[in-house]
Amino acid sequence: MNKPRAALAMAPKAAEAVLDPSALAALRGVCDLAPPPVLDDFGTGHAATVLKDVEVLVTGWGCPPVDEAALDLAPKLRAIVHAAGSVRGHVTEACWDRGIEVSSAASANALPVAEYTVAMILLSGKRVLERARELRTGARDDFLRTARQVGNYGRTVGILSASLIGRRVIELLRPYDLRILLHDPFVSDDEASALGAVGVSIGELFTRSDIVSVHTPLLPSTTGLVSRELIGSMPPDAVLINTARGAVIDQDALTEAAVDGRIRAILDVTEPENLPPDHPLFRCDNVIITPHLAGSQGNEWRRLAELAVGEVGRWAAGAGFAHPVLRERLGQLA
Repeated sequence: MNKPRAALAMAPKAAEAVLDPSALAALRGVCDLAPPPVLDDFGTGHAATVLKDVEVLVTGWGCPPVDEAALDLAPKLRAIVHAAGSVRGHVTEACWDRGIEVSSAASANALPVAEYTVAMILLSGKRVLERARELRTGARDDFLRTARQVGNYGRTVGILSASLIGRRVIELLRPYDLRILLHDPFVSDDEASALGAVGVSIGELFTRSDIVSVHTPLLPSTTGLVSRELIGSMPPDAVLINTARGAVIDQDALTEAAVDGRIRAILDVTEPENLPPDHPLFRCDNVIITPHLAGSQGNEWRRLAELAVGEVGRWAAGAGFAHPVLRERLGQLA
């Protein structure tokens, strides 16, 4: 196998986190990897020297935009392998215009997000975190007097968007006694059924679901998609889970509904990403906010690295990418 010349383009701390020594050794086994430092600024003399011979860029969080100026410095560049999820922040129109092939580890990053979502669905059904909080105050449950709406048997879970993560959530929920609804304008009812869900309108999703989990990419068309009207239509005590992007939801409407105690919410993302400490959502016992931790972290970074190394190896061997990002599908991707 001819080893293509490659370079790392990402924030130094991203390279250190995702590409540990064993991952770097594996990467060097399939490509001729440029020595450090990694490229986090394409405007430097070091970057110009490295880019002139690069055929593959292995990118990650913090990669600068691969724009016309960067591409002019990299006349041999033919492929970009992203060792993270979305490529929107750095793969520009100029890359597509030049026919550069793109791959992403989005499918690997989808798994921990889906695992988080399933865990929160099951915990919220049993009201585990709320009841644990009550226990600390000295409250004691008589389990035979548990409210009948508590539990996970026969609950209806609505999945908003059959994205990579949304599809994996549906897959992971199959063993449980749950009814799964799906709304995605790009998925037919037959396709939804094949996934293991019932296709419904977005209005039905919110009125019929005990739990709605949002997996919609943030696009101009999806900003504010979960509107005040949809939030207001949710059944009392329903749960809204968001692991997508905060701006997909009308956060003011969500805050009002949560403060009033009409719905519960589990938010791994908010708008802005870091809410001010005095935000009303932090004072709601029916709201759980986590610090955007659902995606790959810790030992889960290894999965991203392994996928990226595999993609570079496939491309170098002429087999093509197993996880390509296609220009025509950008409007449906995060």
